Amino acid sequence: MPDTAINLKDKLARFSEHWSPRVIAEMNDYQFKLAKVQGEFVWHAHAETDEMFIVLDGALTLEFRDRSVPLSAGEMYVVPKGVEHRPVAAEECCIMLVEPRGVVNTGDATKGEYTAKNDVWV
Repeated sequence: MPDTAINLKDKLARFSEHWSPRVIAEMNDYQFKLAKVQGEFVWHAHAETDEMFIVLDGALTLEFRDRSVPLSAGEMYVVPKGVEHRPVAAEECCIMLVEPRGVVNTGDATKGEYTAKNDVWV
């Protein structure tokens, strides 16, 4: 067990890439990941798991085919498994994701430029 707290601002300062989540902790089979996002992500779904978005700084909109859910710093939203969605951030936004270990960030979308390597720790 670590002897110090995990400082989110410190961890976020250690990388600059957008749409490339970094693991900061694990609990049971779940990972806590930090990411910097900007622009439009790909439409995708996660057939086997829900996905939790927590906005730490900035603003993010979760787009769904029939609606949009705007999120500001201090707000969170859980996307149910199997629901197609696309995160969008007009300006850089810092988020935390909570999802099971091994989840591919682009879900069922064809692997492409936004598909990040898994299990990258910061």
